[in-house]
Amino acid sequence: MKTAKWLSVLLAVTLAVFFLSASIAVPILFRPYYEAQIDALGLVSQTGWDAATIREAYHDVMDFLVWGAPFDTGTLQWSASGRAHFSDCQRLFRLNFVLLGVSALLLLLFGWLHRKRHIRFPRLLGRSPAFWAAAGMCILLLAAAAWAAIDFDSLFRTFHQAFFPGETNWLFDPRTDEIILILPEAFWIRTGALVIILSLGGAVLTAAVAEYLHRRRPATSTS
Repeated sequence: MKTAKWLSVLLAVTLAVFFLSASIAVPILFRPYYEAQIDALGLVSQTGWDAATIREAYHDVMDFLVWGAPFDTGTLQWSASGRAHFSDCQRLFRLNFVLLGVSALLLLLFGWLHRKRHIRFPRLLGRSPAFWAAAGMCILLLAAAAWAAIDFDSLFRTFHQAFFPGETNWLFDPRTDEIILILPEAFWIRTGALVIILSLGGAVLTAAVAEYLHRRRPATSTS
């Protein structure tokens, strides 16, 4: 069976990208997640708008971000600057979907190479590619979580400066872009935590299965 260490490195990176992009896609595509936050965060009492108004505004924005529908925020006010920021967000959403699709296709290709071409992905420093994917994600995501716990505003600001360089339209004025009132800081903290839990959970589970199968392989081969 052929081996290729560089493919093991690529497999580890692909696994990390897949789990992270898939986890980001969950709160984007699963609308009931946000709807559950309306009551959990007390958005009706905080904003003075009823739940139907909040849901309509959120769904209109998400339809624009995900499906490219005309930009709208229901009955809530919005500005040209706010719309421009959501256009920037739309590009990031689409990039995430591209990364998810490409990484999923690459994983299918890796499976085909292993089964049909008999290519083996060697362990790196005694560990599987899945282990290194999980380890790398643990370091990066737990560091981000620690940063958020210490100073969420700093992390939030740095994130926007990195992904929206030279822009300041992400600093919403709630008087002209009322949508920001239904997307409070607590919502982003919860969403970030959800992404970390899902991505690390998937990566760690995959690594555990890979290590388990590796330990069973010698016994299976001698039976």
